Amino acid sequence: MKKKSLSWIKETVETVVIALVLAFLIRSFIVETFWIPSGSMEPTLMVGDRIMAYKIFYGINRVKRGDIIIFKFPLDPKKDFVKRVIGLPGDTIEIRKKEVYVNKKRLIEPYAVHSDNWDTGFPRDEYGPVKVPPDSLFVLGDNRDSSEDSRYWGYVPKENIIGKAFLIYWPPWRIRILKTPLIKMVESEASLIFL
Repeated sequence: MKKKSLSWIKETVETVVIALVLAFLIRSFIVETFWIPSGSMEPTLMVGDRIMAYKIFYGINRVKRGDIIIFKFPLDPKKDFVKRVIGLPGDTIEIRKKEVYVNKKRLIEPYAVHSDNWDTGFPRDEYGPVKVPPDSLFVLGDNRDSSEDSRYWGYVPKENIIGKAFLIYWPPWRIRILKTPLIKMVESEASLIFL
């Protein structure tokens, strides 16, 4: 009887330890969850949404324009931020009358919203041109008039990237996969195709 009891305790402890190690490995290297505390990404991500981001093999070489990424805030790495990638390394970014231009081509951004109709000037509505440094990204919130982003604090260095948001999993009525828009650049303006 005593051997069975000890065997059961040993198996239980082993199972718990394995589960904890697996949870740690998954959270550290594969997928992590985040809570959205502000409206800077509305309407794509709402205050209170809970999202998942995949981390494995996601870095500067895999980032695409339009990805929603989670990163360590450059001015305070203890804070995690979520924004949309607009500029990749080497891109020239300019904002004129709230319209974003990448390499002198206007982006068509159906995900971006402007909550007011007035132009405040630099840096929110008129910005640049600036060139994104190597190994860095230029990011903006979808709620452009209510987002502190690269216009205010600069670029996101590659080492600050945590992962790419891919799923809203809470609240239940907002569950959905976050698709990255494929932005095709043309001479006159960009056209947007969703994958």
